[in-house]
Amino acid sequence: MTVLSASGLTLSFGDEVIFRDVSFSVNEGDRLGIIGSNGAGKTSLFRVLTGEYDADAGSVFLARDKTVGYLAQNTALTARTDGTTLYSYLLDAFSSLLSLEDRIAELEARLSERDLSESEINAVSAALDEAHRAFRDGGGPTVRGRCRSTLLRMGFSEEELSRPISTLSGGQATRLVLSRLLVEEPDILLLDEPTNHLDTAALVWLEEFLSDYKKTVLVISHDRYFLDRVTNKTLLLLRGEARLYPGNYSKYRLLEAEEEASRTKRYREQQKEIARIEANIEFQRRCGQAHNFVTIRAKQHQLDRMERVEAVAAPERTIRMQFKSEASGEEVLTVRKLAFAYPGAAPLFTDLSFAVRRGERVLFLGDNGCGKSTLLRLIVGALDRTAGRIDLGYHVEIGYYDQENRRLSEDSTVLEELAATYPAMTNTELRSALARFLFDADDVQKRVGDLSGGERARLTLCKLILRSVNLLVLDEPTNHLDIGSREALEEALAEFDGTILAVSHDRYFIDRVASRIIEISHEGVRDYPLSESESPYATYLALREAHGDAPQREGASDAAAEKEARREDYEQKKREAAKRRADEKRLAAAQRRVPEIEARLEEIKAELYGDAASDYMRAAALDSEREALEEELLALYELIL
Repeated sequence: MTVLSASGLTLSFGDEVIFRDVSFSVNEGDRLGIIGSNGAGKTSLFRVLTGEYDADAGSVFLARDKTVGYLAQNTALTARTDGTTLYSYLLDAFSSLLSLEDRIAELEARLSERDLSESEINAVSAALDEAHRAFRDGGGPTVRGRCRSTLLRMGFSEEELSRPISTLSGGQATRLVLSRLLVEEPDILLLDEPTNHLDTAALVWLEEFLSDYKKTVLVISHDRYFLDRVTNKTLLLLRGEARLYPGNYSKYRLLEAEEEASRTKRYREQQKEIARIEANIEFQRRCGQAHNFVTIRAKQHQLDRMERVEAVAAPERTIRMQFKSEASGEEVLTVRKLAFAYPGAAPLFTDLSFAVRRGERVLFLGDNGCGKSTLLRLIVGALDRTAGRIDLGYHVEIGYYDQENRRLSEDSTVLEELAATYPAMTNTELRSALARFLFDADDVQKRVGDLSGGERARLTLCKLILRSVNLLVLDEPTNHLDIGSREALEEALAEFDGTILAVSHDRYFIDRVASRIIEISHEGVRDYPLSESESPYATYLALREAHGDAPQREGASDAAAEKEARREDYEQKKREAAKRRADEKRLAAAQRRVPEIEARLEEIKAELYGDAASDYMRAAALDSEREALEEELLALYELIL
């Protein structure tokens, strides 16, 4: 069943056409990956689907009664000053359901009162049964556990669950909104770059969650590994047009390559046929006889009727880079008993020790908050260590990529920023270097503070490649880069003959770059040297499993989930005990009531055959009372027996 479709969507801003005639449909249970270069219109398409933007042409169909959840790239939580915490923010999504808990508590308290009549007991018990049924059918018994477990899985610690949401950073706010969407489980999920700000453990859990999601997902992502794990359809936005492919990202790449090869072959064959016909026309024209002109007209008509095969378009422009390097000493870096703590905070780590040799490509992995980025900043000298040593080898020249791109002057233009770093370069050389990173003549005059995340990343990389370095220190270098730029970076790093230290959650990048993985935790490091393999990341996971390692936070999540399960079990038993006490109270009341009714029936029977035998009105009243008492007695016997 189709739950969402777009028909002939066209969107433009002024003279710039974002996309034209975009049509596609998704069925219930589909997981559609939307890909394309930065600026291709992916986020704008989502805004049209949600009604935030009005399309210039076309229409959007949404199946009746389907709920939609939307995660924007840069989610901003509405300012809350009421002390709303992370945990209560998720629970707010179930306010109507959880209000049943208060109702149940009120009814249970009412039922425990001693002065209730039998009719009141019956009414309260019926209402209690109905409240329990509604609470159970709505998933109430698991709501609190789901909310808590989801937050833990998404990278928040147990202590952070009571943190006010007003104190969250932008990345944390995005994770929180994503967490709420996941527990709400809308019929259609629209997720714009959901893997941003997630560490590997949270990424793996999100992939598993979405892969098992029974409803519909549309996701914009440049994370190729994520797309492969989650999606079953792919929508490519390219040069303002859309193409829909069956299968995940890897399947799309195969189909696209086959499609281009087939179209290229048909184009070449058709061009040969056109050249042959045109040559024949020219030959006939030179002959100049009457029958030749008949042939010319026939051949020209054949050309005019021919449905032309379009040539395969040139690949989209992408960044071009090549790192310069000179040989360093064999020992590049030695770290001994390194410790670091931010002022007033607990130590991030206390005993990190490892060494890096020339030519190694080391990826640092670990949960968010374990200190990976801090370690890189310590290595490049941007922070002062608390204890321990960091020694660089002979002739080591460092090139550092900061994931926050903090080393940019916000008020400079793009051209001025590069010129300030390389004052000896001419204007032509500066513009040429920037052009290789897709900054055209107008872009170089943009203010740095006005650049998008992708543009800032490209500018930082441009500044980096113009230096001769032999130790690249890269902190999340693929963040904000589209797939084409990520692949260009990976190719440049593959050709780099120096040493690489990197932090990344991009598992495609890890597979292309890593020769060694060092896992960091608060207790220290665990080293995973990798042999030559198709997938270093898969090798790392296998080695990790062989060591019996479980992700630390997942263990914490499991423990928290078990604790929550025990609490829910206790609450359920408590409710069952209250209901049992109420049933026992009703049974005791019934047992007291039965002999009273039996005695009254005997009295009625005696009176009917005695004084009331000659009193018609009195006999009728007694007979009505007898029928009512007998019905009540049967109901009480059903309860007792």
